[in-house]
Amino acid sequence: MSKILIVEDDADIAAIERDYLEIDRFEVEIAADGMTGLERALSGEFDLILLDLMLPGMDGFAVCRKVRETLDIPILMVTARREDIDKIRGLGLGADDYIEKPFSPGVLVARVKANLAQYARLTHSRRAPAIVSIDTIAVHTDTHRVYVDGKEIELKNKEYELLLFFMLNVDIVFDRETLYEKIWGMDAMGDNATVAVHINRLREKIEKDPARPRYIQTVWGAGYRFGGIA
Repeated sequence: MSKILIVEDDADIAAIERDYLEIDRFEVEIAADGMTGLERALSGEFDLILLDLMLPGMDGFAVCRKVRETLDIPILMVTARREDIDKIRGLGLGADDYIEKPFSPGVLVARVKANLAQYARLTHSRRAPAIVSIDTIAVHTDTHRVYVDGKEIELKNKEYELLLFFMLNVDIVFDRETLYEKIWGMDAMGDNATVAVHINRLREKIEKDPARPRYIQTVWGAGYRFGGIA
């Protein structure tokens, strides 16, 4: 049974999230402020964190950053804000996905299941020793380590999955919706910001000139492809 930590100061919303998750046989614990949420998250007892952005004491951005310093479990941000800058900031700090309030409880549960399933597949892939190498980039799937020009770089879970997916599908163009379905494990539901943010951050880490990418190329009007190999 997967254990979920809900960090949410609105008791009614937290109760709804808990009830629907428990119906699906998840074990759930609620923390009502950022400091308590961070302390419980760092206990290592949980498989996924549902993290509100606007929290008393310590906001969700700070909690996410601190958690990511030691844990790689999925973090799903829940926010009432609709501004892209908040989504970009949260994803940039290491959140795997986000969902906007108000939300359908069924959609929330589906997002939780999808992120847990993707994390399980990623963890399983680490057990199969292999190296995927193209040009100056080498991905070690047994250790989850990535090297560019012989130097190790640090990738978040979804950045790693995107890179490996692209390297296994060289020169194939994928639109954002397809990438979301492949990497996050469910329909994009009309939102493309998650994929775009992760691709931009991945470019910053593997490209010599992120503004003029050699590897992850934009195909205008179509999507992205991994190309430019000498």
